[in-house]
Amino acid sequence: MQKKSNPAALLPIFVFLVLYLGLGLVFEYVLKIPMGFYSIPIVVIFLIALLVACCQNHTLSFDEKLVLMGKGIGDKNIVTMLLIFLAAGMFVGVVGRSSAESVAYFMLSLIPAKFAVAVLFVVSCFVSTAMGTSVGTITLITPIAIPIAAASGYSLPLCIASVMGGAMFGDNLSFISDTTIAATRTQECSMRDKFRVNGLIAVPAAAAVLGLYLLSGAEMPAAAQRQSVEWIPIIPYLAVLVLAVCGVHVTTVLVTGIVLTGAVGLLGGSVGWIEWIGALGEGIAGMGELIVITLLAGGMLEMIRRGGGIDYLIGALTRKVSGKRTAELSIAALVSMANLCTANNTIAIITTGPIARQIADRFGVDRRKSASLLDSFSCFVQGLIPYGAQLMIAAGLASVSPLEIIGYLYYPMALGICSLLAILLRYPRKYS
Repeated sequence: MQKKSNPAALLPIFVFLVLYLGLGLVFEYVLKIPMGFYSIPIVVIFLIALLVACCQNHTLSFDEKLVLMGKGIGDKNIVTMLLIFLAAGMFVGVVGRSSAESVAYFMLSLIPAKFAVAVLFVVSCFVSTAMGTSVGTITLITPIAIPIAAASGYSLPLCIASVMGGAMFGDNLSFISDTTIAATRTQECSMRDKFRVNGLIAVPAAAAVLGLYLLSGAEMPAAAQRQSVEWIPIIPYLAVLVLAVCGVHVTTVLVTGIVLTGAVGLLGGSVGWIEWIGALGEGIAGMGELIVITLLAGGMLEMIRRGGGIDYLIGALTRKVSGKRTAELSIAALVSMANLCTANNTIAIITTGPIARQIADRFGVDRRKSASLLDSFSCFVQGLIPYGAQLMIAAGLASVSPLEIIGYLYYPMALGICSLLAILLRYPRKYS
């Protein structure tokens, strides 16, 4: 029997955040360790948090807790992410840095280097909106952002953050995004109506961030163009980007990229069968830490849910709702806190969506507005948490700490601000 409304069940999340952020600050600013945040053993910290979860809820035996963790690890969303991570690892492994560099120099041959960050942001917005997946977008564009940062003079964390921002834009607005589907189904409204409301909130945020990137680029000295473009390595990457913009499923896109890269390399004589297969294995191995973290997180978060942590949040955040504005604020806080605990915006929406619909109906909140708030605030939180899949995979591909990127995540911050203003200012009026 699930234990209801238990704040102590949230302790593992608290332990993780204190250890992860606390050790990062100590390594970076007290011990003065270079790239101190990147030195934090995040797998070990997740394991400690999981052990804390295992020490709770004494009504369950250890074997029963293992079964519970297995249920969380076997969740459809977790399995889907693992498969995408495996495909992404193979793609990155076989594409290699040279192909990404060729695409980067091709982009820089078309645009001034000082506007490279703005272009990365726009390209990521289009790709993520077409594919409906932020993780897939980050996997495709991050390898391009790395050489662009080196060639343009921008900092690497800023370039990665611009890709992250564009990825979360599409995650929030795309018709085929899991978050859009979950938000509209739980609120029982059409995707088109939700898109209209959501667009009035998300597009101004994206426009403001794009303006910031353009203004900051205008003040930079022009960077010298580096290296000539090699066209053959570009073919697989361009094909992948075209398929992504056309809205092809991310798994199909990645598999196509893997096959094309192998074909181009084998036919051109630049790589043999053994080297190609070895690159596939190396790419998967590079995703090892992220896969382990995802498994640990899935098990820990299911323990928190079973222990009553999510139920406590729902009860605490809906207790004092009295009108439309406070009802919308409670929906925003509800999905945000659930996202902090689950580290998955789709799961957070599915978990809190039915409660949000009841709040909306009781206090006269337009369901199109409640669906938009669920999606916007979940993407706002998901884009900023250092243990979310998006930030971890971006940091892993770029070999930087998630905490180094967070300070440059302008779009998720802007989305959160615009979403909060939409509640406080009763915007858009038609749906408020």
